[in-house]
Amino acid sequence: MRDGDNIRALEKLDIDWMGFIFYPESPRYVSDDNDRIAAIQSCSKVKVGVFVNEQIEVILQKMATYRLDFVQLHGDEPPEFCRRLKERGYKIIKVFSTASEKDLVQTAAYEPFVDYFLFDTKDNKRGGTGIRFDWSVLKAYRGNTPFLLSGGIDIKHIEELNAFNHPMMAGIDLNSRFELSPAVKDIALIDSFVRRFKGIEKS
Repeated sequence: MRDGDNIRALEKLDIDWMGFIFYPESPRYVSDDNDRIAAIQSCSKVKVGVFVNEQIEVILQKMATYRLDFVQLHGDEPPEFCRRLKERGYKIIKVFSTASEKDLVQTAAYEPFVDYFLFDTKDNKRGGTGIRFDWSVLKAYRGNTPFLLSGGIDIKHIEELNAFNHPMMAGIDLNSRFELSPAVKDIALIDSFVRRFKGIEKS
């Protein structure tokens, strides 16, 4: 998210968190702009700042400027980096590109310093691929940290999502399949998804 009107429209829906990408190479990058800063600061949802291999000083500056709640680390950040941010009082989401059970092994070292893991499709694009990975590999996840499911989730996956069962799954991440253009969300489509997913509206 980054457009003020789009943020305010999405904010009215029955969602929990909203993400803002501070990775300069992303087409969804949030560049500093007074209107954008004001719109994000005033957003009433839990606000997640997404960073990729960024310097800790830059992350801290963005978190303060935009009044963000969570740091989402989408790069190759080591456990020690997460610990340093955790000690500053921020909640941490660490992303793991996932294609097989082997990709889950590395989560163990992060458990003491992370509030949530996010399992996304393995790709060089660092998210927003619109491609889904095989969720069945998550049966091998035995960690104690709750996780968010991401990677190409579409409105057509609602039945599969409702059928997917894992005791540590805490939520789902919607992105590229619900966009009109990069960082501009299709409000009607997201509203329909949420209503159908929660059983408020039938397919």
